Amino acid sequence: MVVHERAHHSTYMAALLAGELPIAGYTLLAEQYLGIYGALEARGDELADDPVAGPFVIDELRRLPALLRDVEALGGSTAAPRLLPETEAYAARLRAADPARFVAHHYTRYLGDLAGGQVVGKLLEKTYGITGAGALFYDFSALGSPSRFRVRYRALLDGAPWDEIEQRRVCDEAVRAFELNITVLDAMATAAPKAA
Repeated sequence: MVVHERAHHSTYMAALLAGELPIAGYTLLAEQYLGIYGALEARGDELADDPVAGPFVIDELRRLPALLRDVEALGGSTAAPRLLPETEAYAARLRAADPARFVAHHYTRYLGDLAGGQVVGKLLEKTYGITGAGALFYDFSALGSPSRFRVRYRALLDGAPWDEIEQRRVCDEAVRAFELNITVLDAMATAAPKAA
């Protein structure tokens, strides 16, 4: 997927993966995630009884508790995180998501972090010496085997009661989710503190 590659190769992510940012540059990203996951998980709580969205509201996936501990350990603000306008727009989209669109965002965020996010977690340890609080966001051990979880998640997707038109809407919203993420990462390239 072209949009996935664009997210992976953004200027901000390239600098982070190369270890070229000060820790404050990563802290700002963690604060953006507070806004994004706060909105996503609040919307999930609202949709927990929905027959389409409800099965995807999986407690072991929740990232907000870990993010709160991470941001605090990194010296950021959990009470008033510094959210960029692009993050606010992304969060607004999440808060307004209908059940099918919620699933599209849920899929792109959680499964993306379960896979590619592990690279960032290892980078935080290797480059910045951060383990435990500060990098808890990337700890998915509560899920057990990631590969078994992906099989379980795929079964949920396959069992969702979507006709062809609704499937297209979900796919289109997944692309939109990547685009929103890219917009945040592009803004981070300008907003994040640079190494001295």
